Amino acid sequence: MQITVLTVPDCPNAPLVRERIDAALQDREADVQLVEVRDEAEAARWGMTGSPTVLLDGVDPFGQEGAEPSVSCRLYQGADGRFDGAPSADALVQALTHAKAPAPTVVEQCCDPDVLDPIGRGGRGRLAPPDGGLRAVHQAVLGHFAEVGHAPGPEALQSAAATAGRTPVEVLADLAREDFLTLDESGRILAAYPFSSAPTRHRVRLASGVQVWSMCAIDALGIAAMLDQDVLVSSCDPVTGEPVTVTFSGGTTVWQPPGAVVFVGRRAAAGPAAAVCCDALNFFTGPASAQTWSKEHPDVRGQVVGQDQAELIGRQTFGPLLRDD
Repeated sequence: MQITVLTVPDCPNAPLVRERIDAALQDREADVQLVEVRDEAEAARWGMTGSPTVLLDGVDPFGQEGAEPSVSCRLYQGADGRFDGAPSADALVQALTHAKAPAPTVVEQCCDPDVLDPIGRGGRGRLAPPDGGLRAVHQAVLGHFAEVGHAPGPEALQSAAATAGRTPVEVLADLAREDFLTLDESGRILAAYPFSSAPTRHRVRLASGVQVWSMCAIDALGIAAMLDQDVLVSSCDPVTGEPVTVTFSGGTTVWQPPGAVVFVGRRAAAGPAAAVCCDALNFFTGPASAQTWSKEHPDVRGQVVGQDQAELIGRQTFGPLLRDD
């Protein structure tokens, strides 16, 4: 878990909040980061509503509805009604426990019953079945994207389809019907999750130097695990326009800005993920920006997830796609 403590310089309550975090953690592992915030703009970017603010995986568990970004002193009300300059150790224990709990049900169909489902096809996963050549052709499509940065034509899929005695056109139609990929009216591949044939908000540079576009933020986060190689994800916050990058290098992941989060949601409509989910899964510079976007899109239901959870969704969804087993 990533715990970020946001304070103004020389905040008198900074040592107190750190002491209580240590007490709440006890022997549990967590990466605790201290960040000094110097102005209102930076506070808005981080989702800080006073000093100190504690973020668990980018989310403020003590946040109040309508609270504005601020660099002023922040007070916390305890169970006894008294106010203090930091959350109590007991309150932090409860927040840490809640942060580790399974995500609640927030949307239906492709996003039900948990946040894996916007990409996971209602819990069925993105790994195509071996029957009818679906897996062989699907893996050939993904491999082609990774090798050259764009979708293959039918001629590049003939040998894979032939293993099942079928044509590429037949297998691609089945894959599209089951929402493993999408096709245009001419049968050309528009998208094969996690890849997009057209430019999107999310660009991914592979260690090989190839650049690809991903369908959404979660797709982008799953590419490193799927290809088992280092990648650089470059995106931007759809509210502020500010860049968000995620670097996978040597087993270490670095997010910039450090308080970035992902919003996971879907529109209340039936259809493939490309139509109802993908544009509702984006990177944001912080929780405040993600919540602003959510309020501006009442047709989208979903939730903000922290970095660890977003990476986990990506790994679990796309990590198995190119494996032989």
